[in-house]
Amino acid sequence: MNGNSFSLWVYLSQSPLLWLTVTLSVYAIADAVSLATHRHPLANPVLHSIWIIGGFLLITNTSYTTYFSGAQFVHFLLGPATVALAVPLYDNRKRVVAAIVPMLISLIAGSITAIVSVVLFARAFGLPQAVILSLAPKSVTAGVAMGISESLHGDASLTAVSVVLTGIMGAIIVTPLMNRIAVTDFRARGFAVGIAAHGIGTARAFQVDEVAGVFSGIAMGLNALVTSLLVPLAVTLLLH
Repeated sequence: MNGNSFSLWVYLSQSPLLWLTVTLSVYAIADAVSLATHRHPLANPVLHSIWIIGGFLLITNTSYTTYFSGAQFVHFLLGPATVALAVPLYDNRKRVVAAIVPMLISLIAGSITAIVSVVLFARAFGLPQAVILSLAPKSVTAGVAMGISESLHGDASLTAVSVVLTGIMGAIIVTPLMNRIAVTDFRARGFAVGIAAHGIGTARAFQVDEVAGVFSGIAMGLNALVTSLLVPLAVTLLLH
Protein backbone atom coordinates (compact mmCIF):
# COMPACT_ATOMS: atom_id res chain seq x y z
CA MET A 1 0.00 0.00 0.00
CA ASN A 2 1.58 3.32 -1.05
CA GLY A 3 1.60 6.48 1.06
CA ASN A 4 -1.42 8.07 -0.60
CA SER A 5 -3.52 4.93 -0.29
CA PHE A 6 -2.55 4.52 3.35
CA SER A 7 -3.44 8.13 4.11
CA LEU A 8 -6.79 7.66 2.41
CA TRP A 9 -7.48 4.54 4.48
CA VAL A 10 -6.54 6.33 7.72
CA TYR A 11 -8.98 9.11 6.82
CA LEU A 12 -11.79 6.74 5.85
CA SER A 13 -11.30 4.45 8.84
CA GLN A 14 -12.06 7.33 11.18
CA SER A 15 -15.28 8.19 9.36
CA PRO A 16 -18.50 6.97 11.03
CA LEU A 17 -20.08 6.58 7.59
CA LEU A 18 -17.53 3.91 6.63
CA TRP A 19 -18.40 1.61 9.52
CA LEU A 20 -22.12 2.13 9.11
CA THR A 21 -21.72 1.16 5.45
CA VAL A 22 -19.59 -1.87 6.36
CA THR A 23 -22.15 -3.04 8.92
CA LEU A 24 -25.14 -2.70 6.61
CA SER A 25 -23.30 -4.19 3.62
CA VAL A 26 -22.04 -7.23 5.51
CA TYR A 27 -25.47 -7.92 7.00
CA ALA A 28 -27.17 -7.45 3.61
CA ILE A 29 -24.81 -9.97 2.03
CA ALA A 30 -25.20 -12.43 4.92
CA ASP A 31 -28.98 -12.09 4.72
CA ALA A 32 -28.92 -12.66 0.96
CA VAL A 33 -26.92 -15.85 1.52
CA SER A 34 -29.41 -16.91 4.19
CA LEU A 35 -32.28 -16.30 1.77
CA ALA A 36 -30.49 -18.26 -0.97
CA THR A 37 -30.26 -21.24 1.40
CA HIS A 38 -34.00 -20.96 2.14
CA ARG A 39 -33.22 -19.61 5.63
CA HIS A 40 -31.16 -22.60 6.71
CA PRO A 41 -30.50 -22.31 10.46
CA LEU A 42 -26.72 -22.44 10.01
CA ALA A 43 -26.86 -19.54 7.54
CA ASN A 44 -27.97 -17.17 10.29
CA PRO A 45 -27.07 -13.64 9.12
CA VAL A 46 -26.36 -12.35 12.63
CA LEU A 47 -23.85 -15.13 13.29
CA HIS A 48 -21.92 -14.60 10.08
CA SER A 49 -22.06 -10.81 10.26
CA ILE A 50 -20.40 -10.93 13.68
CA TRP A 51 -17.36 -12.96 12.65
CA ILE A 52 -16.93 -11.17 9.32
CA ILE A 53 -17.03 -7.70 10.87
CA GLY A 54 -14.93 -8.85 13.83
CA GLY A 55 -12.30 -10.26 11.48
CA PHE A 56 -12.30 -7.07 9.45
CA LEU A 57 -11.75 -4.96 12.57
CA LEU A 58 -8.93 -7.26 13.64
CA ILE A 59 -7.19 -7.15 10.26
CA THR A 60 -7.46 -3.36 10.01
CA ASN A 61 -6.51 -2.86 13.69
CA THR A 62 -9.65 -0.79 14.25
CA SER A 63 -10.83 -0.22 17.81
CA TYR A 64 -14.38 -0.99 18.85
CA THR A 65 -14.85 2.65 19.84
CA THR A 66 -14.05 3.78 16.30
CA TYR A 67 -16.31 1.11 14.82
CA PHE A 68 -19.22 1.93 17.12
CA SER A 69 -19.07 5.62 16.24
CA GLY A 70 -20.58 4.59 12.91
CA ALA A 71 -22.53 1.49 13.89
CA GLN A 72 -24.34 3.28 16.72
CA PHE A 73 -27.03 4.35 14.26
CA VAL A 74 -28.01 0.69 13.90
CA HIS A 75 -27.96 0.43 17.69
CA PHE A 76 -30.30 3.41 17.89
CA LEU A 77 -32.78 1.63 15.61
CA LEU A 78 -33.18 -1.21 18.12
CA GLY A 79 -35.66 0.94 20.03
CA PRO A 80 -37.94 1.73 17.07
CA ALA A 81 -37.64 -1.88 15.87
CA THR A 82 -38.85 -3.13 19.25
CA VAL A 83 -41.77 -0.69 19.24
CA ALA A 84 -42.64 -1.83 15.71
CA LEU A 85 -43.42 -5.28 17.13
CA ALA A 86 -46.69 -3.72 18.31
CA VAL A 87 -48.04 -3.72 14.74
CA PRO A 88 -48.21 -7.52 14.21
CA LEU A 89 -49.19 -7.85 17.87
CA TYR A 90 -52.26 -5.67 17.26
CA ASP A 91 -53.10 -7.59 14.09
CA ASN A 92 -53.06 -10.87 16.05
CA ARG A 93 -54.57 -9.58 19.31
CA LYS A 94 -57.44 -12.12 19.33
CA ARG A 95 -54.99 -15.03 19.16
CA VAL A 96 -52.96 -13.50 21.96
CA VAL A 97 -55.96 -13.04 24.26
CA ALA A 98 -57.13 -16.60 23.58
CA ALA A 99 -53.76 -18.01 24.67
CA ILE A 100 -53.11 -15.78 27.69
CA VAL A 101 -53.28 -18.52 30.36
CA PRO A 102 -50.86 -21.02 28.74
CA MET A 103 -48.61 -18.08 27.87
CA LEU A 104 -48.30 -17.01 31.50
CA ILE A 105 -47.66 -20.57 32.68
CA SER A 106 -45.00 -21.05 30.01
CA LEU A 107 -43.44 -17.69 30.85
CA ILE A 108 -42.92 -18.55 34.51
CA ALA A 109 -41.67 -22.06 33.75
CA GLY A 110 -39.34 -20.89 31.00
CA SER A 111 -37.90 -18.00 32.97
CA ILE A 112 -37.19 -20.12 36.03
CA THR A 113 -35.63 -22.89 33.93
CA ALA A 114 -33.37 -20.49 32.05
CA ILE A 115 -32.07 -18.86 35.23
CA VAL A 116 -31.76 -21.91 37.49
CA SER A 117 -30.14 -24.14 34.86
CA VAL A 118 -27.33 -21.71 34.02
CA VAL A 119 -26.64 -20.91 37.68
CA LEU A 120 -26.49 -24.58 38.69
CA PHE A 121 -24.38 -25.63 35.70
CA ALA A 122 -21.96 -22.76 36.23
CA ARG A 123 -21.70 -23.58 39.91
CA ALA A 124 -21.15 -27.28 39.17
CA PHE A 125 -18.21 -26.37 36.91
CA GLY A 126 -16.71 -24.25 39.66
CA LEU A 127 -17.00 -20.89 37.93
CA PRO A 128 -16.39 -17.77 40.05
CA GLN A 129 -19.45 -16.12 41.53
CA ALA A 130 -18.90 -12.97 39.47
CA VAL A 131 -19.09 -15.05 36.29
CA ILE A 132 -22.24 -16.83 37.46
CA LEU A 133 -23.91 -13.51 38.21
CA SER A 134 -22.95 -12.30 34.73
CA LEU A 135 -24.44 -15.38 33.04
CA ALA A 136 -27.68 -15.58 35.02
CA PRO A 137 -29.69 -13.07 32.90
CA LYS A 138 -28.42 -14.39 29.53
CA SER A 139 -31.86 -15.18 28.12
CA VAL A 140 -33.20 -11.61 28.06
CA THR A 141 -32.45 -8.79 25.67
CA ALA A 142 -29.00 -7.22 26.06
CA GLY A 143 -30.00 -3.88 27.57
CA VAL A 144 -32.02 -5.49 30.36
CA ALA A 145 -29.49 -8.29 30.92
CA MET A 146 -26.59 -5.87 31.30
CA GLY A 147 -28.60 -3.78 33.76
CA ILE A 148 -29.39 -6.85 35.87
CA SER A 149 -25.74 -7.93 35.76
CA GLU A 150 -24.48 -4.53 36.88
CA SER A 151 -26.98 -4.41 39.75
CA LEU A 152 -25.57 -7.74 40.98
CA HIS A 153 -21.96 -6.54 40.51
CA GLY A 154 -21.38 -8.87 37.58
CA ASP A 155 -19.41 -8.16 34.41
CA ALA A 156 -21.74 -6.42 31.94
CA SER A 157 -19.39 -7.13 29.02
CA LEU A 158 -19.45 -10.86 29.73
CA THR A 159 -23.23 -10.66 30.05
CA ALA A 160 -23.50 -9.00 26.63
CA VAL A 161 -21.41 -11.75 25.03
CA SER A 162 -23.47 -14.49 26.67
CA VAL A 163 -26.70 -12.82 25.55
CA VAL A 164 -25.57 -12.69 21.92
CA LEU A 165 -24.34 -16.30 21.97
CA THR A 166 -27.60 -17.45 23.57
CA GLY A 167 -29.63 -15.64 20.93
CA ILE A 168 -27.62 -17.05 18.05
CA MET A 169 -27.72 -20.61 19.39
CA GLY A 170 -31.46 -20.34 19.97
CA ALA A 171 -32.05 -19.01 16.47
CA ILE A 172 -30.00 -21.85 14.98
CA ILE A 173 -31.55 -24.77 16.83
CA VAL A 174 -35.17 -23.65 17.30
CA THR A 175 -36.58 -24.73 13.93
CA PRO A 176 -34.87 -28.16 13.75
CA LEU A 177 -35.72 -28.80 17.40
CA MET A 178 -39.39 -27.88 17.06
CA ASN A 179 -39.68 -29.97 13.91
CA ARG A 180 -37.99 -32.87 15.67
CA ILE A 181 -40.37 -32.87 18.62
CA ALA A 182 -43.36 -32.23 16.35
CA VAL A 183 -44.47 -28.87 17.74
CA THR A 184 -46.67 -27.48 14.98
CA ASP A 185 -48.44 -24.64 16.82
CA PHE A 186 -46.58 -21.49 15.80
CA ARG A 187 -47.82 -19.72 18.91
CA ALA A 188 -45.97 -22.22 21.08
CA ARG A 189 -42.90 -22.24 18.83
CA GLY A 190 -42.64 -18.48 18.87
CA PHE A 191 -43.26 -18.07 22.58
CA ALA A 192 -40.59 -20.65 23.40
CA VAL A 193 -37.91 -19.00 21.30
CA GLY A 194 -38.81 -15.55 22.63
CA ILE A 195 -38.21 -16.71 26.20
CA ALA A 196 -34.99 -18.55 25.37
CA ALA A 197 -33.39 -16.39 22.68
CA HIS A 198 -34.80 -12.83 23.00
CA GLY A 199 -34.44 -10.49 19.97
CA ILE A 200 -32.24 -12.67 17.77
CA GLY A 201 -34.61 -15.57 18.25
CA THR A 202 -37.57 -13.28 17.56
CA ALA A 203 -36.03 -12.19 14.26
CA ARG A 204 -35.69 -15.86 13.33
CA ALA A 205 -39.31 -16.52 14.37
CA PHE A 206 -40.58 -13.79 12.04
CA GLN A 207 -38.63 -15.38 9.18
CA VAL A 208 -40.49 -18.64 9.76
CA ASP A 209 -44.02 -17.36 10.45
CA GLU A 210 -45.65 -14.06 11.46
CA VAL A 211 -47.66 -15.64 14.27
CA ALA A 212 -44.48 -17.19 15.67
CA GLY A 213 -42.81 -13.80 15.50
CA VAL A 214 -45.67 -12.08 17.32
CA PHE A 215 -45.65 -14.55 20.19
CA SER A 216 -41.86 -14.48 20.32
CA GLY A 217 -41.93 -10.70 20.68
CA ILE A 218 -44.45 -10.93 23.51
CA ALA A 219 -42.36 -13.55 25.28
CA MET A 220 -39.22 -11.46 24.88
CA GLY A 221 -40.83 -8.45 26.53
CA LEU A 222 -42.52 -10.33 29.36
CA ASN A 223 -39.42 -12.41 30.04
CA ALA A 224 -37.35 -9.27 30.51
CA LEU A 225 -39.72 -8.17 33.27
CA VAL A 226 -39.97 -11.55 34.98
CA THR A 227 -36.24 -12.25 34.77
CA SER A 228 -35.36 -8.90 36.30
CA LEU A 229 -37.45 -9.93 39.31
CA LEU A 230 -36.36 -13.58 39.52
CA VAL A 231 -32.59 -13.35 38.98
CA PRO A 232 -31.79 -11.58 42.29
CA LEU A 233 -34.01 -14.04 44.15
CA ALA A 234 -32.52 -17.07 42.38
CA VAL A 235 -28.89 -16.14 42.96
CA THR A 236 -29.63 -15.40 46.61
CA LEU A 237 -31.20 -18.83 47.13
CA LEU A 238 -28.74 -20.82 45.00
CA LEU A 239 -25.43 -19.13 45.80
CA HIS A 240 -25.75 -18.38 49.50
